[in-house]
Amino acid sequence: MTIFLRNLLKLKHQPEQIVATFAFPLMSVILFGYVFGSAIPIPGGGNYREYLMPGLFVMSSVMGVMGSLMVIAKDNSLGVMDRFRSMPMARSAVPFGQTAADLVIAAGSLTIMAVCGLFFGWRAHNGIAATLAGFGLVLLLQYAVSWVGVFLGSLAKNEETAARIGPLIMPLTMISNVFVPTDGMPTVLRAIADWNPVSAATAACRELFGNPGLPVSSDAAWPLHHPVLTTVGWCAFLLAVFVPLSIRRFRNAGL
Repeated sequence: MTIFLRNLLKLKHQPEQIVATFAFPLMSVILFGYVFGSAIPIPGGGNYREYLMPGLFVMSSVMGVMGSLMVIAKDNSLGVMDRFRSMPMARSAVPFGQTAADLVIAAGSLTIMAVCGLFFGWRAHNGIAATLAGFGLVLLLQYAVSWVGVFLGSLAKNEETAARIGPLIMPLTMISNVFVPTDGMPTVLRAIADWNPVSAATAACRELFGNPGLPVSSDAAWPLHHPVLTTVGWCAFLLAVFVPLSIRRFRNAGL
């Protein structure tokens, strides 16, 4: 709990980070919604901004990996992690505190993005329970990728190294169904996009929110026909791999 509160209180001294965190959702809705909105046909028809919003929710959560990565890398370079290791505290407290703080920040960012979406015409059509389930799935994915960021940050020696790792995450969000359907992609690229966890999570949100863009052809890949199950499976896999790796890395680093 102490580490969790410490990570949240740090934001008081970094107002520019708060502005950047909450400005990204607004800029994404305006930029992608209106730049791509009139140029891309939606499978089965429908409003492009309703098609886009679930993808932006998921994209925002996956890009959250950068926040965890940069914070851990910065603490490494300043010697904060070495200080924590010298204290009488559980070795798992630091990564659990960091990921819990990231989850709270992500929930705030997601709320702002949803309000922006409502303002620009996005709606959830399947009732309160399905809507909450959709947002819950987005936050579960964010929590899982946050552990990936903690692990990668623990490998980085400083912020410069972490900043070079960040752009490698962009292809994961671009080669997906976030902005366009995967049907028109070349065969190899379509296979990658269809099995991308970002595509599964986006399709799951479209299904739960009742937004357009669900697969209409029978040859669509299995993850897109079972997106909720696939997304939960991906989250469970990431947590099973990166939680123990992150804790082990924090415990053994510097020995």
